[in-house]
Amino acid sequence: MDNDAGQPNPIRRFMQWAITPPQSYGVYLAGIILVYALSFYAGTMKPKHTPAPSVTAPSAPHN
Repeated sequence: MDNDAGQPNPIRRFMQWAITPPQSYGVYLAGIILVYALSFYAGTMKPKHTPAPSVTAPSAPHN
C-alpha cells in the first residue's frame, strides 16, 4: 500500500517551513506582535452602549 499522496498541501508545507530554526524565531516574534496588537486594539474599543445614569437618593427639603 502506498499512502504517499505526492506533495503535501500548502498548509503542511508552510508548517514544515515555519518550524525550521531560522524561520521559527520570526514566526514566534510575529505571533507575539499580532497578539499584542489585537489586545491593544480590543482594549481601545469603546462600548456601543452607555451605562445607565445612576439614581440619586431623594434629598430632604431644606428649611
